[in-house]
Amino acid sequence: MFVATSPSKTVSAVLSDVSVEGMHGRVELRFGDVGGGKARLKDLYQTSPFRVLFPTLPADELTSAVLVTTSGGLVGGDRLDVGVTVDTGAAVQVMGQAAEKVYRSKGPDTHFNADLNVGGGGYLEWLPQETIVFDQSRLRRTTSVDVARGGEFCGAEMLVFGRTAMGERVNTGLIRDVWDVRQDGKRVWADALHLDGDIAAKLDHPAGFDGARAVATFVHVGPLAVERLEWARTLLGEGDEGLRNGATVVNGVLVVRWLADDAQRMRAAFGDFWAAFRAHTRNLPGKMPRLWHV
Repeated sequence: MFVATSPSKTVSAVLSDVSVEGMHGRVELRFGDVGGGKARLKDLYQTSPFRVLFPTLPADELTSAVLVTTSGGLVGGDRLDVGVTVDTGAAVQVMGQAAEKVYRSKGPDTHFNADLNVGGGGYLEWLPQETIVFDQSRLRRTTSVDVARGGEFCGAEMLVFGRTAMGERVNTGLIRDVWDVRQDGKRVWADALHLDGDIAAKLDHPAGFDGARAVATFVHVGPLAVERLEWARTLLGEGDEGLRNGATVVNGVLVVRWLADDAQRMRAAFGDFWAAFRAHTRNLPGKMPRLWHV
């Protein structure tokens, strides 16, 4: 196993980097199979503000890696890159420790890129917690997934448009959230949410988000994804005025969406779905990780 961290800097140098160029954090993880649905860490590379934790979990749980950002939030010019490779037969969960915050920018964009690769017979759960975008923030996020034949992937991303409980809302800025999903290197699904300029008007418009202040996307790739569509719809239920949802299959990829007026309500609905889905499809514990509730 190889572990690397960035060299230490003086306080003045760190402040200079952030104000001029922003910080660039990077994580590279690779897991190999040890049999019995377990995995072992083969390679780790991390630079500040990233740190990776490996909690001890019950025997019936997946090998887990927790991504921690020690910066307290992201500003314009910051960049985070995550690479995860799950080798043939390995089963892993990678999750975020807490919600990520993207603060107001004076001009530069904040970039977050995830490059996720699953080998044949491998299984990856990608479970970041929600990203909270503030007014005048500028976020560009790309989640790239490549799943080999026979592999499985369950992943999600969540966006919260301001801390509504504190009277905040997103009026202007840039939010670009992209999915690029491939099987054996061939693109099977791509999706891009792009909001800029008068974001508040788009969030309020009946043909846009119709007042929703939080959105979540769940993506499942695997040999049985098409067959699991009806089960996913059963788990979702009918929703209501304050929480709308839907599930579909595109080119063999199962996609589930939520729109909610309240971020906590969306988070709870998503968590219930995720827990039940993994229990039904992989015979894993039907509950969210403990960190989800901290």
